[in-house]
Amino acid sequence: MLTLITGVAGSGKSSLINEAFLRQHPDAVVIDQSGVGTSTRSNPATYTGVMDDVRKVFAAGNKVDAALFSFNSKGACEHCNGSGVIYTDLAFLDGVKTPCEICRGRRFKDDVLTYLLNGKSISDVLALTVADALTFFTQPPTSAKATVDKPILRKLEAMRDVGLHYLTLGQPLSTLSGGECQRLKLASELHKAGSVYVLDEPPTGLHMSDVGHLLAILDRLVDGGNSVIVIEHNMDVVRRADWIIDLGPEGGSKGGRVMFEGTPTSLLKSSSSLTSRYLQPSRPSKADRVPVTRS
Repeated sequence: MLTLITGVAGSGKSSLINEAFLRQHPDAVVIDQSGVGTSTRSNPATYTGVMDDVRKVFAAGNKVDAALFSFNSKGACEHCNGSGVIYTDLAFLDGVKTPCEICRGRRFKDDVLTYLLNGKSISDVLALTVADALTFFTQPPTSAKATVDKPILRKLEAMRDVGLHYLTLGQPLSTLSGGECQRLKLASELHKAGSVYVLDEPPTGLHMSDVGHLLAILDRLVDGGNSVIVIEHNMDVVRRADWIIDLGPEGGSKGGRVMFEGTPTSLLKSSSSLTSRYLQPSRPSKADRVPVTRS
């Protein structure tokens, strides 16, 4: 089920979940509002863990050390240290960034790029979009020694499912928008096999069109048999809830009380909840139903 924790600022929503609920459910998958690292060396492949799996597949297929396929380790171009670019300081002017003339922006040594998997080098794979990478890693490997692990496909599918199919695996995170970073963060958690997900105001920083992707992800998690708990103010998200726990009546010392517990339809009839005043029936909510007791 999708359970929403609502209430005015300071009413005790985060305290209820972070200080009480998670202590009782430490195995829950938590997606909070902490930022996504935007280092020029970070990309969708490294952030989601796909890169570690890809390096192992390349190493197994070519019978060499997996560290060769890391631009932060043995395989890095020595001229640019694996960054792919050269930074020139112009004193009082803004610095200039130019592609490395040795590796031509590919980040790896030339001898590393001679090792191939299904006809592609590690640099070629990082240039693939998520959609193209799914097709590439679904193909049977040309080497009997190289087998593609299911974790690669699960992580790529998660990025595709949050609408990031167009990103390349090696695209620097510093070039992503705020909405793309938030969806990438969701994707990094979706491949995990957790029965309880906790999200703290996930629409924060998202464009209105990205909220639609978020709602589809929440529905997918619930339809997959997971319990999803969301701390939220966005009424579009609240309307999609199966169950709502509303805290109040106000913030700070005047908060911390459960003002309402039930379905969105029932919340509309509540006179004690401030949230009910803003939950207008302008859009249809899910069918009003009794929560299922899970063993």
